[in-house]
Order: sequence, then structure tokens, then C-alpha cells
Amino acid sequence: MPASLALLDRPRPNPSPAAASPVVVMKFGSSVLVDPADAPKVASDIYAEVRKGRRVVAVVSALAGETDRLLAEARALGLAHDNALLPAYVVQGEERSAALVALACDRVGLSAATLSVRDLGLVAEGPCEHARPVALGPVALEDALVKHEVVVVPGFGALSPEGLVVLLGRGGSDLSALFLAAELGLDSVQLVKDVDGLYDRDPNACADARRYDQASWAEARALGGGLVQPDALDLAEARGLKIEVRNYLDGHRTVVGPVSAPPRAALPHRRLRVAVAGCGVVGGGALARLLVDPRVEVVGVLVRDVARSRDVPGAAPGRLEPLLVTDAGALLDRRPDIVLEALSEAGAGHAVIRAALERGADVATANKQAVSLDPGGLQALARARGARLLWSASVGGGAPMVEAVRDVRARGPVAAFEAVLNGTVNFMLDRLGDGAPFDRALAEARAAGFAEEDPSADLEGLDALAKVRLLAFEAFGQMPDEADIPRDVLDPASLPPAGSRQVCRCEWKDGKLVASVRLTAGPLDPLFGDLKGEGNALKVVSHDGSVVRCRGRGAGRWATAESLLADLSDLAARRLVLEPA
Repeated sequence: MPASLALLDRPRPNPSPAAASPVVVMKFGSSVLVDPADAPKVASDIYAEVRKGRRVVAVVSALAGETDRLLAEARALGLAHDNALLPAYVVQGEERSAALVALACDRVGLSAATLSVRDLGLVAEGPCEHARPVALGPVALEDALVKHEVVVVPGFGALSPEGLVVLLGRGGSDLSALFLAAELGLDSVQLVKDVDGLYDRDPNACADARRYDQASWAEARALGGGLVQPDALDLAEARGLKIEVRNYLDGHRTVVGPVSAPPRAALPHRRLRVAVAGCGVVGGGALARLLVDPRVEVVGVLVRDVARSRDVPGAAPGRLEPLLVTDAGALLDRRPDIVLEALSEAGAGHAVIRAALERGADVATANKQAVSLDPGGLQALARARGARLLWSASVGGGAPMVEAVRDVRARGPVAAFEAVLNGTVNFMLDRLGDGAPFDRALAEARAAGFAEEDPSADLEGLDALAKVRLLAFEAFGQMPDEADIPRDVLDPASLPPAGSRQVCRCEWKDGKLVASVRLTAGPLDPLFGDLKGEGNALKVVSHDGSVVRCRGRGAGRWATAESLLADLSDLAARRLVLEPA
């Protein structure tokens, strides 16, 4: 067996996330998490951190108005003073938010867990409605971070030394986040808000108010006007923590810490003009999110038939019709800054990508067949036109496989990779292994939104083959020839044994890339053998023998759309810099 494949087959324990990736603490207040419909945008912010290789502790406030409602109800039925039972009722608001955000994270394929106030074990002393944190239970949070990419916890609440629930004062979720970051040994924390930073004067009253990129803790106390809870600022200074106050809308951050820089005039930003090519499972999911995003103006949607009904959740009647076009040229004539390409056909998708790049528009695509036709040529065209092309959504759905391969390659040569890359096939193999007949397994895959009406690309291994070629391009700088990649077909006439997986491999051998797409039974790495449903997983081996692994939902509307939107956010970050309204 070749050395690189021997490395792949060597049994290895799965490294814990704690050993593999750093932690970031993010706090989301009620100005961002206004109602349950805002949970997906919070999950998007969290996903962006996870695909950078970080684990996230997300601290959440109650939904807008929820805390006041719960306080009023508790005070109406209890004592107006010294009400030690009130906090346990009020923190239900934060615990509800935590559950909603965790659900939204799970929908896009993140491994997420929630901890209640009692589970978290944050201990605080002082008045029951304005206590101060003094200790953190050492087990629950650390254990959850070992097992999951995201741990969502309620802010504002803690436990007294006697075990009663207490509150940390108004704005106490800021204090929760700062204390958790300090106890985890971090040097900073993100507070995600709807304000765009700290100003030297009230920007609502003074048109010439200037905004800080960096401010001291003292300046934040004097000028903040409640931007950060005062108790949280005191803790930050005492523990040497930087506070990144980030505006959700344009991404600007005021970093509050030991040093300051003179404030500057804040440049306004215009809304990004975005076009969507394709309005099927993935395109329709992305479009549903974009239509309610205040940062974006959707200027057009490319479809085959304008008369066909569209599955775009939440779209108001008549909202889509003015956007629909059937010609790529007409779409690009609407001058989008960024094109999201989610067509299901390789040739049409490739043509749209090329045409958009020719006009200098950035492109994010989920079309692996289109990109794998000529990724190097498309990248060269993008560079020549001053544009960018991103294709993370083309491989792995919600699992950041492209980022994982790039990270390994940046640290040294890649020896080989092995992966399960087709969520539809993995879902069907699961159902077949449970005894379902082939037709029912396929019907269930269609009903779940994994299989297309014509599933031949999945069943014949063509979808996985295109993904192997793209990952090879990322890992080795070139692709194996399609004709040289043996592939198995999932055929009702010759079903594989129960427990099989469609395993893809690629390595550099004797000066040539060797790859395969095989239905594999028998002993498998637990990374692949334990996959359920539409799960995808990747193992990348470096020449030094080190292994990087990732897994996530590899198919489905929301997981793939989230990856596409994350690419959009990366492209938008460049577009928003110094582009005044």
C-alpha cells in the first residue's frame, strides 16, 4: 500500500476540538436577537467563526422586550422587594434564546449544545438582581467544548453560593461574556450589537461626531452611554480583557482595551447589490435570507421559467416577480457587486461565473460541477478583472472542507486526503442499511431536499468525483483527470453491504495524482463509519503524518446555503471597505 494511504488507514483517535482549535466568546444582545426570526443571522455569525477553525461560546440575551415582560409578571405575583425567587423566572428569557440559537446552528450543520444557568455553574455573590460573578464551575463548559463546535449559554443569570439563581444587573449578559472569556484564559471577547461603535460625542445629536477604532476602558466609561455594562468594563480592566464591540450591519469594531487611538470620521456604507443565479433548493434558501438582510439589495434572480412557482420561505406575494430574469446577460446588466451562483447544471453555471467575472463582479458558487471544469482558469480570470471567486459551498455543504485543506496546505505539503463527500448517497446508504428498499430510500432523500429530481449525478458518483477534483486542486494545485478516477455506482441491482460508505481518496503517487470514488464496506475510520444521514467528513494527511479532520452536514438547503452566504460575507468585507454611500 502506498505510504500516504497507509497513513490514512492507520487507526487514530479523533482529536478533541479542545486540542485542535482556539475558542472565541461572542455575545449577542437583544438589539440583534430581536425575535426568533433573527436566530439564523446569529447562527451565520457563529458559523463564520467556526469555519475559521474556532470553537464558539455564544452568550445570548433574551429576545427584545422579553426581560421586561418576565420581570413585570414576576413582580406582579411576588414581593416588590427582596424577591429571591424572581431571577429563576426571568432567566427563562435567556434560556429560550439559547435554545433557539442552538437550533439555528444545528440547522446549518454546526455541532451545537446549550447549557442552562444551572448547568453552566457561574457563581455570583451579592444582591439577587445585581450580583457579581466570582467563580465558574470547572466541568460543564469545558466538557461541552470538547464535544461540540458551539456552546450556547444564557447571559444575565448565575447561581448564588447557596445555589439560588441570581441576576447580574441590567446589561448583565455583557458581564457574563467577559467573565467566561476571562475564566477560559482568553484576551478578548466580541460583543455583537446594532450600534456602530464608540463616538466622541452623541452621533444622533452631532453630525461631526467621530468614531473610535480603539478606545481605552476609561474612554468607554466616560463616553459609552451604556454601550458596555459598567461592571463588565471594570472586569475587563481588572482582568486585562479587550472588548470588541462589533456592529452587526457593517462589521465595524471598536476595540476597548488598554490603548486608544484618535477617533475618525465614520464613512457611511452603501448596500451591496447582489444577484442570485438559480432559485432551487440552495439558491432559494440563500435568497430567503438575503431578502430580509438590510445590508443587501437583491437586484435580480436568474431562473429558467419565470412562471414557475418558487420555494422561497418568507417571500411576500409579488416580491419575487420584478427580480426574475431568464437571461444571464440581463441579470448582469443590473450591475451586481456580487453574484451567488447556485445553478444545477455545469455548463450554464460555468458560463454565468465567467460572464460575471468578465464584468468585474465577485462570485460565490455552490456549483461543484461548474467550477471543477476549470478552477485555475476561473481564478486567473478573476485576478485579471480585479474580482474574486469563492467556492466553499461547492464541497461539503456546511462542513468547511475547502478551508480545512487550505489550512493544511499552508502549513506544509499534503500527502493525501480521504472523505465522504455526497450527502445524498450517505443518507441513502443509511436508509438501505436499515432495511429500506432502494426506491423508498431515494424518495426519502428527495423529500428531505438532498436528492435532485434527476439523482443520476449523485448515484453515479459524478457529484463526488467533481468534489474530489476540486479538493485535489486545493490540496495539490492540480486535478486528476476525470477519466482516470474509478467510481462505483449506487445501483438497486447490486446494493452494497449494510454499513457501507461512499469513500473518496486522493494522493500524489509516482508523479501522478491517483483518486477514487468507491462504495466501501468493512472496517472504516470512525470519522466515516459513524456518519449519519446527510453527513460529510474529511481527513487530510500532511507529509509529516499529522491529520486534520472535519465533518458536518453535506447536503440540504440550509447547510449549503449557509456556506454560500459565508462566502458572500467574505466577499462583502472587501467590497464594504471605503465604499461610501
